[in-house]
Amino acid sequence: MSSRQTDTDTDHEAQKTASELERIADHLEDLRGKLNQLQKENQLLHERQELLVSERAALVQRNEEARSRVEGMIERLKALELAGIN
Repeated sequence: MSSRQTDTDTDHEAQKTASELERIADHLEDLRGKLNQLQKENQLLHERQELLVSERAALVQRNEEARSRVEGMIERLKALELAGIN
């Protein structure tokens, strides 16, 4: 094999390596962008979940308060009914 052929082969391999490294760098940049996007989405989902948990707790509290008021009214109505019978 001649020196010229060896140089050509070496240049070709160097170009292939550079091309492959560029492809890998581009792929890593795409992955970095996707990672950032997923991190932002994850943060938004966590914030939304916290909001929903808080809203649910408030609704459960309001439901318990309403149930207590209704039970109190029922007890007063029963007491009035019993007082009216006697």
